[in-house]
Amino acid sequence: MSYEDALEPVCSSCVGSIALSIASREKDLGGFTVRRVLPAAERQMVGPFIFFDHMGPAQFPPGKGIDVRPHPHIGIATITYLFEGEILHRDSLGVIQPIEPGAVNLMTAGSGIAHSERPGADFETTSTLHGIQSWMALPDGQEEMPAAFAHTTAAELPQLEIKGVSVRVIMGEAFGQRSPVTTYSSTLYLDCRLPQGAEVTLPDNYEEIAAYVVSGTVRVDEDSYDTGAMFVAKPGLAVSVCGMSDARIMVIGGAKHGRRHIWWNFVSSSTERIEQAKQDWRENRFPKVVDDDEFIPLPED
Repeated sequence: MSYEDALEPVCSSCVGSIALSIASREKDLGGFTVRRVLPAAERQMVGPFIFFDHMGPAQFPPGKGIDVRPHPHIGIATITYLFEGEILHRDSLGVIQPIEPGAVNLMTAGSGIAHSERPGADFETTSTLHGIQSWMALPDGQEEMPAAFAHTTAAELPQLEIKGVSVRVIMGEAFGQRSPVTTYSSTLYLDCRLPQGAEVTLPDNYEEIAAYVVSGTVRVDEDSYDTGAMFVAKPGLAVSVCGMSDARIMVIGGAKHGRRHIWWNFVSSSTERIEQAKQDWRENRFPKVVDDDEFIPLPED
């Protein structure tokens, strides 16, 4: 008997519960590779999530690490969530905040912010960096809200176990637990670890929902999904995800947003607003990042 056959008695997912799947594309960010999932040709957004990058895992020798110079954002909130390693965040609000595995850095760009991402305390040692960087489009009427930053420690995030599946509620509410991380619209963000043979049914009370396979292989209905794949659920259907191996998935979702334009690091419902942001960055009208005098020029300059 194959392992797939052995799974049949415990995999009870609904037939045809997946609307589409999205394959990640590898992007070289200068010695550092990410798997980019959103935006994709098949789908721009899932709920408020308009950008989703799987960083690493990347190994760095002593004296090397992630090194992203100051750059601007508008119209979004960014979420940094690490599995391994450390990143030092600096921004134009004056915040200097290292982030470690399991914690959350929520940076709300709103009308405009600049920030940098530099190596953390592990810079002088051999280190590994592995995590998810995602952006959420701000809702209509809130795109120009004041910039803000909030750090939430790993210990503050709800952690629970459901039939052997470990679930951390990063944002939103699921399985009777609510994260303290701020949301600007209906939002769901979960970190789920499935042992081989375990099964978890995703929440079905969000307008849009998807899951990304960080590691391992999972099965939904009659299809399997490997590392680097995202699958988007049909609205209103309960989706049961089975671990065909030890696996880790990130679940995202929330309320559907209107169409957004995206150019470089700028997101807006207005193309004119993006053009204004380009000019503001070109002419040094964004506030400066504290203790970091470098910058990334516009791609077209």
